[in-house]
Amino acid sequence: MRRRIALFAILLPAAIAAGLLWRGDIAVPDRWNPWAPLDLRDPPNLLTGLKLARVKADPALCRAVLATAGMTARPVPDRREAPGCAIENAVAVSRAGVGLDRGFTASCRLAVAFALFERHPLQPAAQAAFGERAVAVEHLGSYACRNIANRDRRSRHATADAIDLAAIRLADGRRIRVLQGWAGDGPEARFLHELRDRACRIFDVVLSPDYNAAHRDHLHLDVGWFGTCR
Repeated sequence: MRRRIALFAILLPAAIAAGLLWRGDIAVPDRWNPWAPLDLRDPPNLLTGLKLARVKADPALCRAVLATAGMTARPVPDRREAPGCAIENAVAVSRAGVGLDRGFTASCRLAVAFALFERHPLQPAAQAAFGERAVAVEHLGSYACRNIANRDRRSRHATADAIDLAAIRLADGRRIRVLQGWAGDGPEARFLHELRDRACRIFDVVLSPDYNAAHRDHLHLDVGWFGTCR
């Protein structure tokens, strides 16, 4: 009985505060308001995952957030190629805040996550490791109608919900490749490991060379519904 009373004493004020916040009677910055839309300018915090989940579940909200991303992203028609392979609410990204070695097709939710990633995990990690801006991203592709390697199950690439990051180019001309830079304890390895760890705050699944040999040359970033960071 005492435990129930104690729990009630904790939950009741929290519920009241949540109600006042929802009604607008308590003013807080939007980045700390769980009902405010995701703002790509805000660094990730404890509410970012919740706001990204809302973006993933609401196509109209996703398009509204993506419109603020500073990307050149053209809507592409929905299509289904084979069982488990479909593009819905997707865009063709030809330009982002950071340079791209080539464009890619992404679900709206992946494009939003990538925009958040390039602003917050990528640039701070590059500055911390090298004192340089990241000026371009090289990738191995996004949409592909295929299974997970050695499994009888579709990859997140089959729904344009994943992109494979292979290298980062810095403002001073350096090219940091996952294949060559991951192993060891030098600055490139530290940067790539830090980038992997920071990406896990944005994407639902991040797979690195530590996961298996199939990922030896890239970081797999996807917006599925289950969390894995390896």
